[in-house]
Amino acid sequence: MIVGHNQLKLDFDNTEIAFRNKSDNDLEKAYWLFKLVSSNSLIKVGTPVTNFALNIGLPIQGIIRNTIYKQFCGGESIQGCKRAIEELGQGNVTTILDYSVEGEETEKSFDYTCQEILQTVAYAKINSLISFCVFKPTGLGRFDLLAKVDAKETLTLQENEEFARLYARVDSICKACYEAKIKVLVDAEHSWIQDTIDDLAREMMEKYNKTEAIVYNTYQLYRHDKLASLKADFAYAQTQDFYLGAKIVRGAYMEIERERAAEKGYPSPIQVDKASCDRDYNEAIEFCLDHINRIGLMAGTHNEASSRLLAQQIVDRDISPKNPHIFFAQLLGMSDNLSFNLAGAGFNVAKYMPYGPVKSVMPYLFRRAQENTSVGGQTGRELALIIKEKKRRKQN
Repeated sequence: MIVGHNQLKLDFDNTEIAFRNKSDNDLEKAYWLFKLVSSNSLIKVGTPVTNFALNIGLPIQGIIRNTIYKQFCGGESIQGCKRAIEELGQGNVTTILDYSVEGEETEKSFDYTCQEILQTVAYAKINSLISFCVFKPTGLGRFDLLAKVDAKETLTLQENEEFARLYARVDSICKACYEAKIKVLVDAEHSWIQDTIDDLAREMMEKYNKTEAIVYNTYQLYRHDKLASLKADFAYAQTQDFYLGAKIVRGAYMEIERERAAEKGYPSPIQVDKASCDRDYNEAIEFCLDHINRIGLMAGTHNEASSRLLAQQIVDRDISPKNPHIFFAQLLGMSDNLSFNLAGAGFNVAKYMPYGPVKSVMPYLFRRAQENTSVGGQTGRELALIIKEKKRRKQN
């Protein structure tokens, strides 16, 4: 809890608060799941094998649903997430409903995804435990189309019409959020389509962020140019008189970015080392707080040092922990020690809650599992906390 001016009492090792909503059985399942996820070779072999089994119809969906899916997803539908949303709410943590179907490439699927996201907006209007909506641009239009626009290649008439439909889907979601007064996050993607996504997000912010931050763009600080992008976007927002919405993250595509840069012979967009990434991330926090009356900040991070820095800065600057311009965010099923201890200390905290049919969400889950094995210490930290809580419960 927060005690007095400039004092912050925040214990990220408090597993009693972190796992309060988990039964002994849930904890045991999480233990074995993170043990499996910690094996890089197992993930590499298991991903294609599981995909193959799903594609030929082997009955493994039940196993997946009760293990990795249950840990990292809220349910197969919006209504199916209700229990998970309420459980988070009991710990004063809000939800970001994230329709996490990936890899679809048809206009029909893009229209369906758009309608599903609009349903999350409608649900957020009647459920105060939903603090943000979110969309992934490649869920609303073809990746290769975005890449062609990004490369400034000439589009065919058909492609121009296709891009206009993608734009209309993005606009319909942002407009619905504006009308409902629900914040919406535009997820970041690969660097070779990101400029186009940034342009779209900036245009939506200029259109819908005139009186408050509704639309938030995502800045991946593992890229060496994104701190400068954040500052440039804020300068533009100032000249055009709109609020900047900034979700700051470290990033999710590091290996892919480095491999593509090496393969195609251009400089890697990724920071030279982790220290540079951490420095830029923390500077982005400071920059946003310097201008918090005109910036909506979501700090999406599983990094304890950055979380503590932001919490301490909020206290030191005498900003209310409930300031609606500042949110911490983590993924469902991960870093509960951050989420619930921050919420317990009075800060605004949200969890990304992926949902969708088991088979359709598997690409997302495999990507998360691969990311976990590549983030140094993350899985080991999760395991250590679970073990600590299991011991605490045995002693009590």
